[in-house]
Amino acid sequence: MTFSDAEGVTGGGSSARDAMAAVRDEIGKVIVGQQGVVTGILTAMLVEGHVLLEGVPGVAKTLTVSTLAHALDLDTRRVQFTPDLMPSDLTGQLVLEPGKADFVFRHGPVFTNLLLADELNRTPPKTQAALLESMQERQVSTGGATRPLPDPFIVIATQNPIEHEGTYPLPEAQLDRFLFLLLVDYPSQADEIDIMRRHHDGVDMRDPAAAGVSRAAGPADLAAARAEIQRIGVDDRILTYIVDLARATRSDGAVELGVSPRGASMLLHAAKAWTWMSGRSFVSPDEVQAMARPALRHRVRLRADVVLDGSTPDDVLGDILSAVPVPR
Repeated sequence: MTFSDAEGVTGGGSSARDAMAAVRDEIGKVIVGQQGVVTGILTAMLVEGHVLLEGVPGVAKTLTVSTLAHALDLDTRRVQFTPDLMPSDLTGQLVLEPGKADFVFRHGPVFTNLLLADELNRTPPKTQAALLESMQERQVSTGGATRPLPDPFIVIATQNPIEHEGTYPLPEAQLDRFLFLLLVDYPSQADEIDIMRRHHDGVDMRDPAAAGVSRAAGPADLAAARAEIQRIGVDDRILTYIVDLARATRSDGAVELGVSPRGASMLLHAAKAWTWMSGRSFVSPDEVQAMARPALRHRVRLRADVVLDGSTPDDVLGDILSAVPVPR
């Protein structure tokens, strides 16, 4: 099972799981045809993982994030990343207080629970690097002081896979900080007709509250879910299986750069979150396989000739999943 064909969160047996199921239902009042993306983002948030959304313009990437933030009652900020965006525009800076001979720190938009980094690959590497510390260390260092970010702090970044002119491809060190790379596709014909009907009926998609989206959960529910996920059982055979998958990417002839140990750990966390969302208490190979593509596709760099032949990271990962023995 994958995000694209999943029902979503299975309620029952846990108040935190019930809250996440309610959040999914509330988001469905606005977002049509992107259930897999919504489920993927929720899964990442449960383990404080950052998400990179990749899709053409107009497929509700930004709307999904704003609606999710409303349903989870989280503070959210949106930053449009542009070539002239400076690191201080993101993290904040020391400014001279008017009428006083002293500097005060003016917080940047990164001081929020849910940061939407729109078109992250349009900003230069210097600004991308400023976001890197925030994502990894969950803090900002400026003016000789270290300032912690709110809890939870999650970055959801978007990028357009079609336009490459004037962009700065994210380096591997930056990509490796994202738990998932989720591919946002066009909705089905039936879903797109439903979207048209809602627009015709005057539903204001830009305002979740006006569209009837309620606040179904909050930071306390996320914290409770994280504690329950931490107690999910993982057999040593599953740990070995995850390591074997990661090591297989490093020796595959089609791969130039394979999955790092950090990537293997990320896959473990994702599998535990997916197990919890499915209402189970022990990770099985099924959960690992379901999470492998979204958790690893951006950590695998293919050889140039393999890309020219039309192969994708998902294709290579599919071959590896078929080749690596599954524990019984």
